[in-house]
Amino acid sequence: MTPRTAVWKKNKATLWHYPSKNKKYSVPLFLIYSLINQPFILDLGPKYSLIEAFTSSGYDVYLLDFGIPGYEDKDLTMDDYILRYIKKGVQRALLHSNAKEISLIGFCMGGTFAAIYASIAEEPIKNLIISVAPIDFSVTPILSEGVKMLQNDEINLEPILDAWGIIPPSYVRRGMRLTTAPVAYSPYLSLISHADDEERNLKWSRYHYWAKSHIPLSAAALKQMAVDLEKENKLIKGNLVIGDRPAKLENITANLMAVGASHDRLIPIEQIQPIIDHVSSIDKSFHILEGGHGSLAKDGRAPSYLDNWLADRSN
Repeated sequence: MTPRTAVWKKNKATLWHYPSKNKKYSVPLFLIYSLINQPFILDLGPKYSLIEAFTSSGYDVYLLDFGIPGYEDKDLTMDDYILRYIKKGVQRALLHSNAKEISLIGFCMGGTFAAIYASIAEEPIKNLIISVAPIDFSVTPILSEGVKMLQNDEINLEPILDAWGIIPPSYVRRGMRLTTAPVAYSPYLSLISHADDEERNLKWSRYHYWAKSHIPLSAAALKQMAVDLEKENKLIKGNLVIGDRPAKLENITANLMAVGASHDRLIPIEQIQPIIDHVSSIDKSFHILEGGHGSLAKDGRAPSYLDNWLADRSN
């Protein structure tokens, strides 16, 4: 809902630019969201928009929206998303903004991809923020037995993924429900508890709509993530290769903030915090949110810990 302009497109992906009316900082923000949800959670509406909060604080913001893939995108791999979309999108944002450096902010698997990209990037990344993004897959509190079977070669997902080609959004949604709360009733209890509050009901309906707005997922990308990340944990072990480039976390020197959420069942803190010990960044910190996986801006402001950290590192 924040005013924006498309500045670059590739296949289904769009790079959106949200200009600040009162620009204060020379380092723009580049946002990367997950592959399985639409990114409008970052711009949900007035007072509940992280993008609006950033632009009001004086940042130019770029959002890479991967779009909604079709069956013709079934062969898109993790390498494609990082090299052909994120890398090219960052190059375009730097060119469009005429900035010398850029800040990356990645959410969920978008944060994992941001960290992988930062480990091979030639572009000038000043700041890297990963929010509720899994890095160390040796910790799998959700579906741990299934992950063990995958790691021990007791199950093979490739035949069914090859048959599908593209994972339907209904299956993605059911997978997320299975790993978090198979029976969902708390959102409706929340709705009933403030049934006479029109503004909160509007926020609830928008958030609830987003929570159910899963999109298809490329089987090729899912296979690569399942093997390279979930099964072999290559990112934290330092032997992940993207294209022909070693994606080692120790290559990251940007200022780093990693963010976990205390009540996040999907991505626990133990999967995020290890990045702190593996990067070469001098300026690095870990912050714990009191909340769940989908935390929002409130009252038109970015969270203070994030706003203050960025302000000190954005010229």
